[in-house]
Amino acid sequence: MADEMEQEELVEMAKDYLQVTYGEDTISMDVLKSTVTDGSGVLSVRCTVSWRGQRSDWRKEFYFENGYVANMSARQI
Repeated sequence: MADEMEQEELVEMAKDYLQVTYGEDTISMDVLKSTVTDGSGVLSVRCTVSWRGQRSDWRKEFYFENGYVANMSARQI
């Protein structure tokens, strides 16, 4: 598992990805599991986001490759 500093960086990258890619503002994000090592792996989170003023809860998995978010999957909860 990523150490605390690396995990914080991964979370910030995930939040940025949501903002840039989907226009979502992250209200909260809790890490459920991280398999990211050396910049590659999966960051699993539970989060609340706001999009156009509407809040919703999600479970999202961010797929990291070479230190960047390469893809994401999501399921509304």
